[in-house]
Amino acid sequence: MLYIVPSPIGNLQDITFRALEVLKKVDLILAEDTRNSSRLLNHYQIIKPLSPYHQHNEHKVLRHLVDQLLQGKLMALLTDAGTPGVSDPAFLLVRECIKAGVKVETLPGATAFVPALVNSGLPMQRFSFEGFLPLKKGRQTLLKQLAQDPRTLVFYESPMRLVKTLEDFMSYFGEDRQCCVSRELTKIYEENQRGSLREVCEYFRDKGVKGEIVLVVAGSEGSKKDRKRWARRPSSGRTDIRKSWDGEGEEEEENDEEGNA
Repeated sequence: MLYIVPSPIGNLQDITFRALEVLKKVDLILAEDTRNSSRLLNHYQIIKPLSPYHQHNEHKVLRHLVDQLLQGKLMALLTDAGTPGVSDPAFLLVRECIKAGVKVETLPGATAFVPALVNSGLPMQRFSFEGFLPLKKGRQTLLKQLAQDPRTLVFYESPMRLVKTLEDFMSYFGEDRQCCVSRELTKIYEENQRGSLREVCEYFRDKGVKGEIVLVVAGSEGSKKDRKRWARRPSSGRTDIRKSWDGEGEEEEENDEEGNA
């Protein structure tokens, strides 16, 4: 059996009792970074074997892990922060386990984008989680599409690229579009900066940026016709194939980003 176990995104107390029980009973813990996971396990005095599982080795170890699970081994997948599979490794292993008939159980728990979305003060009835934007291929096409999306948009971003991304958003969405940048959620220096894209961009351009970033942007007000057209689209998170209104698809380049899940 495979357990997907969310880990704290900053404050070590943000882990469930159930998650701790699972980590104590499994035979092996798969860790995105064994050093980071060791700090969490040591804090709760959990001693279990750790094995690395990350984006650079997941294809190589996949078949071996599934074979062990089929033999009855209990495993837990733990990423550096947040819920595995949300901008972190998990998808390949979960898919192969399902194909092989291995039971997968995902525990509820910490993830960065939910508190950032709620704390933004922007509408939450419909939203689109976009994760990390493509760095080059498909970026402009995607931004043109998202500029018309009436749903609230949620992104992860690197502190080194935040200002550049806000500048891109101003170009495509307009300077007055409302947003909220949440930085270092659940940590001592947590910060939530709200305002127009122009105001928030100027703030971080002057101050500088450190820490993990979640960027929430208000949706397009658009025309009544456009809003009805988008309302008929299924509400879902980001996928590798993005379809425009006329049904044409463009394959997007997957980003090698970690953390902030």
